[in-house]
This record gives sequence, structure tokens and C-alpha cells, in this order.
Amino acid sequence: MDIKLLEKYNTPVPRYTSYPPANYFDDKFSADDYLEGVKQSNDWEPKPVSIYFHIPFCRKMCLYCGCNSCPLPDMQTVKDYFDALNTELKMVSGLIDRKRKVSQVHFGGGTPNSVPSVYLVRLMDLLHRNFSFNTSPEIAIECNPAWLDIPYVRQLIKSGFNRFSFGIQDFSEKVLNGVNRDPSLMPVKELVSFLRSENPSVKINLDFIYGLPGQTAAGFSETIKKAVDIKPDRLVTFSYAHVPWVNKAQKTLEERGMPANDEKASMYRKASALLIDNGYKAIGLDHFVLEKDELYQALQSGALHRNFQGYCTRATTGQVYAFGVSAISQLQRVYSQNTKSPLEYINSVARGSLPVRKGYILNDAEIIIREVITELMCNKRLSWVDMANRFGTGVNAIKETVGYNERILKQFQKDGIIDLTDDSVSITGEGSLFVRNVAASFDPLMDAATKKFSRSF
Repeated sequence: MDIKLLEKYNTPVPRYTSYPPANYFDDKFSADDYLEGVKQSNDWEPKPVSIYFHIPFCRKMCLYCGCNSCPLPDMQTVKDYFDALNTELKMVSGLIDRKRKVSQVHFGGGTPNSVPSVYLVRLMDLLHRNFSFNTSPEIAIECNPAWLDIPYVRQLIKSGFNRFSFGIQDFSEKVLNGVNRDPSLMPVKELVSFLRSENPSVKINLDFIYGLPGQTAAGFSETIKKAVDIKPDRLVTFSYAHVPWVNKAQKTLEERGMPANDEKASMYRKASALLIDNGYKAIGLDHFVLEKDELYQALQSGALHRNFQGYCTRATTGQVYAFGVSAISQLQRVYSQNTKSPLEYINSVARGSLPVRKGYILNDAEIIIREVITELMCNKRLSWVDMANRFGTGVNAIKETVGYNERILKQFQKDGIIDLTDDSVSITGEGSLFVRNVAASFDPLMDAATKKFSRSF
């Protein structure tokens, strides 16, 4: 990796988990706007229903985290929160066409497994009473293995959970101590083996972060070697996103000293090489999957997709209806985000009001821009003719909408980040790290950006 190239493109750009990004959402957007969007969504594509629950509680607050999370409160507040989740779900589910099938359920946080498993099981029971599921839905949960034991995991398996994402971050206890995170309660390899013995079809994700204080390329390589030995179905190597304006606790990491760019680049390069040498395929920005994985198959056919919960297939994901604090519903033409305060959320739902804080209604041009950016972020290639056919218009109209700038693209090409033809843009292997930069070149909002974003690396 060319360090000069890394320094040139290591600039603040959106992560593009949505378009427009969430910091462009408007607080004039109301609960009525969302409810109208839910009704209309029955006529929009894709038809499958995806459900997201945000569980914000954590037993211990990690210093690096940029998610909406808070310390685990007393059990009465936890009960009140889940009662509110149940009520919010009932308020929205009645507007969704019962003929539509649930294809995906995702519990994120925070730390969903910070609460007694009975709360998660009851939510799943409520879902089954209010929706029909397709024949093979993905029921996923993000877990901190520091708070997982056999009885807890067995209860989740029994309730239908079939994908577990374990936030390992690093196998070095010294690194974990430096960011205020506890190691796994039981050896991760034993935990994964138990899950697979309980349900041979269960899928396992292991998540790691590089760029934390105390990490080195050599040490992170050892972590990845241990992960490879466990053989998860998917492995994610997130670049640490330094956003102290979101989480002030991250300022502590500045004091502890984060790795220099060249050391961080070496972590990425060595980890990628280890994973690819051991049969994993690179997906998107940071995912590595086994060749039989549906994400790799989707990439091969150009059908890889992305939402706030991560990479997915267009078949698995649908329009996302989200519940809980800060949760973002991601519909074809509408985004809606809930309040970030657990107490405000509980009180709002208790009054019979949806806890919508802000949102966004996309126009036709923004839907085109979103599709172009998604195609690059997910499938790393873009045909202008295919995109024009998708929207029933001409190539020039698509290019004009996204602010096509040949001068910028020629520079990306010169730097080896893209391959460029009259009809296509393709991200090169070495350019994968800079796909956010390429995507930003097709984002008219970046021409006069006033929002803050994390750096691309």
C-alpha cells in the first residue's frame, strides 16, 4: 500500500450506509410522515420485510464505540424499555401488508445480550404473532462474548436465532484493557463449537477493529490467525472510526496514542493477506467471507446490497422497519429515526406517540444517486447503460444527476483506484480501501458539505 496515496485520500467522507447520510436527516420530519411512508411502502420494492431492534444498554462502556449506547439501567427501566418496544412494534405492524414475509430480523446495540434473554425471546414471539416469515429467515444478533454463557446461548438458539455476530475486536487482553472492554467469558473457539453443535446450520460472524491504541501489525496478525483457526463464516475488520464529536470518550484514546497511518495500513494489509490466503473472499469495505457464503455469490452476480445493519443480499434484505432508541427505518423513499434518549422513548410510546425524532423523504434524483453509490459500495462496479435502463432514462441524464466529473475520475484512474471506460467504473483490488472516496465523487451533497464524517481509513 502506497502510504502517500493513503495520506492523500484519508479524508472525511460518509460511510454511505444510507443516502443521504443520517446526518442530513431533517427534524421537521414527523411521526405522521413516517406512518404515511409505512403505508406506501407496501407498494414499494423490495417486498420482503426486515425488522431491526436497537438495544442500547451495555454493562461496560467501550471507549472506541460510536454507537448510541448507555450503561445498563435498573431492571425496571429495562422492563419499561422492552414494553415500549412491544408497543411500538404493534403500532407499526398493523400498517404493513400481512401478505409480505419477514426475511430478516436483526438485534443490534449497544449490547443486546446485556439484558436477560427472556426479553429477546418475548420480542421474537411477538414478531411471530404479528408477521409471516419466509422459509429461511435470517435471525441475527450482535453479542459481546464477555456476557455470554451456555444457558443464554441455548435459549437464543431455541428461539430461532441463527446468526451470531461476536464483537471480539482483538484477542489481546492488553489492547482490550486499553479501550475498557472485557475479553470473552469463555474461549471463543469453544463458544463457536457449542453453537454449531446445537445448530449445525447456525452462521457465525467475528468482528474486529484495527487502529486502536496498543495495536501493532504483528499483534493484529496474531489475532487474525486465531480467528482463522476458529473458521467463522464471516469475519469483519473494521477500521476504527475516530468521531469524538459523537462519543467524547474517544478523546481518551487520543491521549493513549493511536497507531500511525503506516502501522494501521500494515494491519489492514497483513490481515487481508492472511484471510485471503486461508480461503476467505473480500466483500465490500471490510468483510471477508467463505466462498460458499451467499454474500460472495451475490457479489459474483452483482446482487450485493447494504443497509444500516451491514452487507446483505437483495433477496435477504427488504425495507427495514426499525424499533427502539435511535433506530432508523430504511424504506424505499423514506428514512425515519427515533429519539436517542431511552427515557424520552419510553415516555413517548407510553403516551401513544411514535418516538420519531427526524427523517428524510427522498426525491427521484436522490434515489438515483443512492443506487449509483450503493452499486459502487457493494459490487465495486458500475455500468452507466445498466443504470440508465434500471431507471428508464438515458446515460447522460444519470451522469448529470450524480454530477459526473471526468477530471476527478481520471485522477482516481491515474492513482490506480479505479478502471474507467466510457460505460463503466470499476474499483480495483488496491482501490477497495478508497471506495468511499469514489462514491463521494458522485454525491452532489459533498460539493458544499457542512457535515462531519470519519476519515476514510
